[in-house]
Amino acid sequence: MLSAQHLVKSFAGRRIIEDVTLTLQRGEVVGLLGPNGAGKTTTFQMLTGMAPPDAGTILLDGHDVTRMPFYDRARFGIAYLPQAPFVPRDLTVTQNIALVLEARLASAAARAARLEALIEEFRLGEVRRKRVGELSGGQRRRCEIAITLACEPGFAMLDEPFAGVDPHATDEITGMIRHMADHDIGVLITDHKARELLSMVDRAYVIESGRVLAEGEAASIVSNEAVRRVYLGEAFRL
Repeated sequence: MLSAQHLVKSFAGRRIIEDVTLTLQRGEVVGLLGPNGAGKTTTFQMLTGMAPPDAGTILLDGHDVTRMPFYDRARFGIAYLPQAPFVPRDLTVTQNIALVLEARLASAAARAARLEALIEEFRLGEVRRKRVGELSGGQRRRCEIAITLACEPGFAMLDEPFAGVDPHATDEITGMIRHMADHDIGVLITDHKARELLSMVDRAYVIESGRVLAEGEAASIVSNEAVRRVYLGEAFRL
């Protein structure tokens, strides 16, 4: 389990996170929602190790990783998929996945087998020889998720995975995220597309002004009066 307890964070003397507590189990998909400036990105940065909290504790399977840097958390099983493209655009899909596998698997045969499995699993066969910079938004996201899975994480932080993709690709990415959960990966997602996110998660947290305003299954989030007032709006329907 990944657990964050009473996180606090300030930047330039301004308190961004007042008090955030959340948990993520392996095999579940959890949403992190809230209005702009609520503290979602800062919470992600603390969970992944890119920004240390000023106070609070982060536990990974019972081990305190609060002060562990980003690269060590990645080795311990916390993967991060940022909103912005993060894989080398001039390398092909195959080359990008192979780079990750080379760092994780000693056997060339094992690397080749895993590469082919990921290419097939994420339906990347037709674009495997294309440079990432030539891919559509949906194809690029599929490639990035395949690379994330190649790292064999226990937990994956997905920052706006639906950004820049069309409705068809959104459906594909939703299926891939559920596929990750089926592989016993705990997935935490933040995205501005509240309807799409709430339709696919097991449960969600809503952050407002650096605090957890509400948590629970989608139905309880949507029916929460405070959430509707400050974030979803009175007319929101799933």
